[in-house]
Amino acid sequence: MIELRDVRFAYLPGRPALEVPELTIGRGLTLVVGSNGSGKSTLLRLIAGVESPARGTVTIGSHDLWRDEVAARRQLAYVPESPDLSPYATVLDTLELVASLRCTDVASVVAALDRVGLFDLAGRTIRELSMGQRRRAMLATALVGEPSVIVLDEPMETLDDATRGFVREWVRGLREREATVVIATHDVASFASMTDRTIRVVDGRCHSDGAAQSNQLARDS
Repeated sequence: MIELRDVRFAYLPGRPALEVPELTIGRGLTLVVGSNGSGKSTLLRLIAGVESPARGTVTIGSHDLWRDEVAARRQLAYVPESPDLSPYATVLDTLELVASLRCTDVASVVAALDRVGLFDLAGRTIRELSMGQRRRAMLATALVGEPSVIVLDEPMETLDDATRGFVREWVRGLREREATVVIATHDVASFASMTDRTIRVVDGRCHSDGAAQSNQLARDS
């Protein structure tokens, strides 16, 4: 479960980019939708602990993200829209670091590499990969250790059809094992059939809708 309480965030003083008085995101799949610049990615970055709120609290499970960081982040995976990985680290180095942070073993790393089709490229540095391969490497970081809270920002971008299919089935499996999955996407149709709730972000404010609204969005997209 994810909880935001009295959260306020601003990139510039006096101009809040996002204000969330109260928001609870339970198990299952939650889609975050809204126009460009509405605050979708900001919401995800706050949930993922990439940005710190000017005030308020973000809780992952029962752990405050900024007061009990190790416990909170151990169960959290975040895949941003742009694959933000160290360019000089190898794919294997990157996943082994993630495994150590999540207290899991090398078998989880091998399984993640295999699932995203990067096992044969594990020794390459990130800068040697194509953009699509970098996206798959970033996805692999979310597979290591089976975190219970997964946050994905536009996960279908720059992926081929086979990998897009993998992402859909992966998300379906996460939902079945009752993980908490949050996806910001314009590609609502890819996830509509498995969506449990929708959060619409408008001018930095969050409005929670039901799954029926997600299905309507899919028909309209």
